[in-house]
Amino acid sequence: MNFDSRAKTWDDDPMKTARAEAVAREIRAQVTLTPQMSALEYGCGTGLLSFALREQFKHLTLADSSSGMLAVLEGKIASGAIANMTALKLDLASDPLPRERFDLIHSLMTLHHIDDTDALLHALYALLKSPGYLCLADLDSEDGSFHGADFHGHRGFDRETLRRQASDAGFRNIRFTTVFTIRKAVASGGEKDFPVFLLVAEKP
Repeated sequence: MNFDSRAKTWDDDPMKTARAEAVAREIRAQVTLTPQMSALEYGCGTGLLSFALREQFKHLTLADSSSGMLAVLEGKIASGAIANMTALKLDLASDPLPRERFDLIHSLMTLHHIDDTDALLHALYALLKSPGYLCLADLDSEDGSFHGADFHGHRGFDRETLRRQASDAGFRNIRFTTVFTIRKAVASGGEKDFPVFLLVAEKP
């Protein structure tokens, strides 16, 4: 999927904004956020989730591997004169870990695009302060119709399998809630509902 080419129109879809706001509400319900906390959004795209959360944090670092998405994000930060957000080009599959450590890491619809789930969970664990929180929102297991036949990422996630992977990475108190449902047209005809979960886990 070419995110660079889709960046300029990404925010035009009201579903994406509604999805980010629903995930932000559930993060606030699950985690006690304080104005002293710092956060990292990994796979931030244009930053919709962090914009929905930004008033709760002292500072947010928004990281993505797409230059196009980051260009749109930087324009939004500049136009809003937002002082507590920083954009960062980062691909944890190939780049070294940033030096900074964070109180909370959040991510929305990124995990299913990343080949090595275990390696990412270990990297995110390392990037968290102790104690710290991980909040990952993504698709439940699906039949491949969400992206279609040409997509080579994960077809969503089985919650219990992902729970074990998070536990193996060191996380504790792992819980899931269903936070949103995406309804979209599929190649076989008609529309289909795709539930989105939020995983919340803690680094002791």
